[in-house]
Amino acid sequence: MSSNFRDSKGNDNLRGHVNQDILFNDDKLSVENVSHSKKKSKNYMHHSHDNIKFSSTSMQQKYGTNNSSSYNFSSVNNKTQYDQSHASFGGNWKSLPSGTGKKTGSSQSKMCNTTGHSERLDMEFTSSVVDNEYIITFDGYYKAQSRKRFITAALQEAGITSWKVLPRINPANTYPSDFDVLEFHGQSDKPIIDALTSHPLVKRVTPHRKVTRALKYKPEDEDDLPPESGNRDDILSYEGNASYNSRNAGRKSLSMPAMWFSPSKYKSRKLLRAVPKQIVSALQAEMLWGLGYTGAGVKVAIFDTGLATDHPHFKRGKIKDRTNWTSEKTLDDGLGHGTFVAGVIASSKECLGFAPDAEIYVFRVFTNNQVSYTSWFLDAFNYAILKKIDVLNLSIGGPDFMDHPFVDKVWELTANKVIMVSAIGNDGPLYGTLNNPADQLDVIGVGGINFEHQIARFSSRGMTTWELPSGYGRVKPDIVTYGSAVRGSALRSSCRTLSGTSVASPVVAGAVTLLISAVLDKKHMINPASMKQALMSTAIRLADVNMFEQGYGRLDLPMALRALRNYTPQASASPSYIDLLESPYMWPYCTQPIYYGGMPVIVNVTILNGMGVTGKIVDKPRWEPYTPEFGGYIDVSFTYSVDLWPWSGYLAVSITASKDAASWEGIAKGQVTLMVESPPEEDETEPRYSTIVLPIRVKIIPTPPRNKRILWDQYHNLRYPPGYFPRDNLRMKNDPLDWNGDHIHTNFKDMYQHLREKGYFVEVLGSPYTCFDASQYGTLLVVDPEEEYFSEEITKLRRDIDKGLSLIVFADWYNVSVMKKVKFYDENTRQWWMPDTGGANIPALNELLAPLGMAFSDIVYEGDFKIGDHDMYYASGTSIAKFPADGLILTETLKNQGFEVMKANMWTAADVPILGLHQVDSGPIAGRVALYGDSNCLDSSHMQKDCFWMLSALLEFTAHDSWPGVLSSLKKVTLPPLYDVPARMEGNHLQRYSKVIEGSHGIAHPRPLPPCPSRQWAKPFPINKSAPITLYQPQKLLSIDLEGPAGGGAPISFNRAPDLSDLSQHRSGVGGLPEADGGDSHLFSGADGSQLQLVQDRSWFPALAFLGTGLVVLFLLNQYYHSRSRPRRRRAGRQSHHQQQPHHHQPRKLQQLLVYGPGSMGSRVPGV
Repeated sequence: MSSNFRDSKGNDNLRGHVNQDILFNDDKLSVENVSHSKKKSKNYMHHSHDNIKFSSTSMQQKYGTNNSSSYNFSSVNNKTQYDQSHASFGGNWKSLPSGTGKKTGSSQSKMCNTTGHSERLDMEFTSSVVDNEYIITFDGYYKAQSRKRFITAALQEAGITSWKVLPRINPANTYPSDFDVLEFHGQSDKPIIDALTSHPLVKRVTPHRKVTRALKYKPEDEDDLPPESGNRDDILSYEGNASYNSRNAGRKSLSMPAMWFSPSKYKSRKLLRAVPKQIVSALQAEMLWGLGYTGAGVKVAIFDTGLATDHPHFKRGKIKDRTNWTSEKTLDDGLGHGTFVAGVIASSKECLGFAPDAEIYVFRVFTNNQVSYTSWFLDAFNYAILKKIDVLNLSIGGPDFMDHPFVDKVWELTANKVIMVSAIGNDGPLYGTLNNPADQLDVIGVGGINFEHQIARFSSRGMTTWELPSGYGRVKPDIVTYGSAVRGSALRSSCRTLSGTSVASPVVAGAVTLLISAVLDKKHMINPASMKQALMSTAIRLADVNMFEQGYGRLDLPMALRALRNYTPQASASPSYIDLLESPYMWPYCTQPIYYGGMPVIVNVTILNGMGVTGKIVDKPRWEPYTPEFGGYIDVSFTYSVDLWPWSGYLAVSITASKDAASWEGIAKGQVTLMVESPPEEDETEPRYSTIVLPIRVKIIPTPPRNKRILWDQYHNLRYPPGYFPRDNLRMKNDPLDWNGDHIHTNFKDMYQHLREKGYFVEVLGSPYTCFDASQYGTLLVVDPEEEYFSEEITKLRRDIDKGLSLIVFADWYNVSVMKKVKFYDENTRQWWMPDTGGANIPALNELLAPLGMAFSDIVYEGDFKIGDHDMYYASGTSIAKFPADGLILTETLKNQGFEVMKANMWTAADVPILGLHQVDSGPIAGRVALYGDSNCLDSSHMQKDCFWMLSALLEFTAHDSWPGVLSSLKKVTLPPLYDVPARMEGNHLQRYSKVIEGSHGIAHPRPLPPCPSRQWAKPFPINKSAPITLYQPQKLLSIDLEGPAGGGAPISFNRAPDLSDLSQHRSGVGGLPEADGGDSHLFSGADGSQLQLVQDRSWFPALAFLGTGLVVLFLLNQYYHSRSRPRRRRAGRQSHHQQQPHHHQPRKLQQLLVYGPGSMGSRVPGV
């Protein structure tokens, strides 16, 4: 195989000639012999392909079996330069922007600025489907000719001949692969997809995606505030090309140079904690360096924008491999982001990294134009597996957790013992903003804090939204560390200061690399689960911060090393206990007690299995209520993954009060017990077992009255991914996607908190209206629905209202012309991206309201107004088009925003009906209905002015049949007849993502009504014991040896340097480490056999404080004695002998203490 390469100037340069002899047997590859010859070149790098085995990528892999094809690569030494002219590119070659790879003077001058000033990074990015291109994923790894033969066989059988496999020229193209990128034109995609998926060796067919990211560096003092999308005074202009970008649509860098917590921000107030010059000092990495651990022997991969091979911050020979997976002709970093990330991990000069002796593998997956494709990542991930990477840092992310090839490949990476560390996202402080892949079970998701140990404002918050609407999200991030004002390597030399979770991610990746180098003798036990267990079990919990913000707390590097040194393979739960009373850590569970008849509280527990990549839960989880602790009043049910792969699974625990507790109030306790089994390792004969005990504590109250209970409709909320569901506020041009889940614990968190403060109990409905007992609830709250409705739901709701259920609806904008206008065109992919509905699905909502004689319009309004003393902002809302004659309506003067979008002109409309209240007159117990045309005042995503007060007033009307005085301006209004009902957009693809309708090519029909979820309550196995006071605290890892080396671990015990801020903090994580007994100390062994003795006892803090206070008192007494015995000023010659020697009368011991310090008295306290 001969390759011609070009240098950075575009000149041809013959870099190498490689010959490979490859034998095939039934499409299964084994490399028997490889000979190579290579000309010497100034820049070429050496590569070593060692033995590698690909683990199964199938999520249906059964316990103890391996259904995938396995390939062993034997001793291949291939010295190659990968500075090639082309790399893996699955897109249309002609569609690439011209001039890629060229450096512009202005941008480069900014990138090369190596000053130490803080910088802020603004990012714009978009993710789109590449037109006519699909990724075909196979069930195993096959040679290119074999894959093409499979595709040909599948398509020829369906009579399809016009297609081609796009070339992917990159360092992995000579190896077997498990996917191809297929392109076809002028044909319907459905027959092709059906033909391919029918082939037995094809696992999945998914659209090929393109990610575009734009990084803009700004001086910190240019704009200290977060960028706010959209100016309300701007003329709206949406239609255009890819410059209309989504802040959250695709995978992107997650760095924000000192955006919120730069050193300059500390100047105006007293520092509680100094901003360190070296990030390694903040985590005490020097302690490990002093013991000889510097990252040697560990391979760390950096997926980013590249790195210059001659950068002075990296030790010679430590950059083992640089590969380019983009369409450009360079391996160097043209932006500086990849250089900074690499520096935090492994820099050896100026701004130090954690593991300067680690082996660095650089994967350039973003172009200088910030473009990447899913196929580039897939090929690069496969190559990382070939290289046997130990740690992989991915400081990018996006909300698209349904990019199946990408997600599957991440699972395969971790299955091959690659520890992936990824940034959780920069979309805080909003909840429900987690980024993928950091939100995956098997990935270490990292959030950011500042140097005062506060959660960084930009750090994304949980929960995960994969599980909505029927389930509940998992706890993420996993851990937090410093991500604000961190110094790292600049593009050419010197240092720069950046902020963001993509800064926090390499901090953890570097720490993990350093930790592995310190336990190389136990490397067979190190895997994604065991490393995650060690980090979380030793993390330091932040005070007054909940688990969806901090995970298990901030990284503690020395204690994590102690945990790894004493680690024994085991399974553990995360969180390790369920305490619905612990505030604020267990928010939102701690905000509302449980009661009989309520929707069960769902806690989604992650199971980490450090015993093996595969495992299973033996039998069923057992519910064991504590008899003396009223555990019999708790009903529990389980949903869980029987098979654990890779390294993890889930256990969803549904908790409610039993019927016997309908009128009881108190605290009830119990525990869940389950056993995890993993197959034996190579030198073992018996399976491995580990038992997990999950304590549960809840507060039970009597069932609240009906009018205090609100049911939140989650079932009819849709979000991105997978469809394009636009933002509810059209002004937010840089953030057009609705991707936060629309849940009361994500972007409607503030509204939920308000309702709880007002004494309402809020429950979540994750199933159709046919599945709840309306007699239990006072009000059904429907906010911003995008989903369709079953006809059975419409009938039941009307019947429920007749029987006393009230309804509150907060709608949003909908207009087909505006929807077509807010689509955007990507010139590179020649693809229009069209929304599947408006801010809300008004046609479906009108069908729901039709039996009540109500409807919304398709006119979009915006404007400021007042209701009483309350300022209001109507942000892209709709108006009421039909309402009962005896209902009361509020009208306001607003701007026609739809006209502004379409014509770029202003038009003001008077007497726009926006709020309506109606008492249904179908019977004496009939409920009440309230409609409002805009939901943005409840949504925290881009809220301008909240309307929580109005929601309380509407609940006063619907739940208590009391007219709110603040709404006295409402009056009866005769609305004009509604002739044209808002229609659905022709050709929309809502049926692709809907749970209610199905179909294709714009033709939809209803799905069958799904059965209501039925929970099988677990059989209780009561145990006659009381919970110890320490049970509902972070649980210990079974492997932690608190007594020293007797337990078989290395003789290591480490304690953090004294930190006064730690006195009020508690340990958190899977296995929190309690402090050792007072006075204990241990030896910490280094790589060279040296030992460092570190004090473990912290019980001397109170004694130190007491003695210090005593010293101060003695000092003041001494000063007072001096002042009393000092002679008054007199004329010379009249001083007495006694007045000239005042100090001789002090007690001897007091003199000794003041002169020599407490050490002279035999005290252990240091002298002052």
